[in-house]
Amino acid sequence: MRVPDDAPELCPVCETAYDSISEHEAGIAVNLLDNERYRRVCFEPLLVDGSPRLRFYHHTHEQVAVGKSGDRPPTADSPTTGTESVLNGGDV
Repeated sequence: MRVPDDAPELCPVCETAYDSISEHEAGIAVNLLDNERYRRVCFEPLLVDGSPRLRFYHHTHEQVAVGKSGDRPPTADSPTTGTESVLNGGDV
């Protein structure tokens, strides 16, 4: 894991502020059940010097309050949020 030098100001997945960022090339496990610090982690796949990486954008509960961009409850017209669509292989 490394912290990238070129970290954006906002999460590129949900366009929301984030608490921290990490970049991984192997060995990834995610479990946010009952997490006291983070409510959501967005994932951004990318290439760094030709090698695949996965960036994690860690959002606190305060940064991702219901009603803010990227954390809308599902509706009949939109059963998933933008973040879930990306994670399920949908278009951004």
